[in-house]
Amino acid sequence: MQMSRRTSGPSLMAHIEPSPGEVWFAELGMVEKSRPVLVLAPDEPRNARALVLVAPLTSQIRAQRGEVYLGKPRWLPKESAVNVQGLASFDEGKLTRRLGTLTKDQMEAVKTALRDLLNL
Repeated sequence: MQMSRRTSGPSLMAHIEPSPGEVWFAELGMVEKSRPVLVLAPDEPRNARALVLVAPLTSQIRAQRGEVYLGKPRWLPKESAVNVQGLASFDEGKLTRRLGTLTKDQMEAVKTALRDLLNL
């Protein structure tokens, strides 16, 4: 996890930058449902657009292709899965709070599911 400093008026406040493998709560507005999302690729200066790439988490588990079961992490209220079919990108400012981090094995399962889904 990277730390950066941003200024806000006369005082300084810490800002935590999202990293791959972290689960954040995303405030997506009235059109879409706000929900936890897995950060896959954070915004970086070399990106063509100032966007973060994420996969949503769901508690509606169907145990089908495109889902990576996570169980019930202590930082989530229910059993959940990463829905790799629901990839999205949006402004990093929609990420409001960090909830937790996937294990190395869980991230490997997500990467495997993405390769399978995208036929890579």
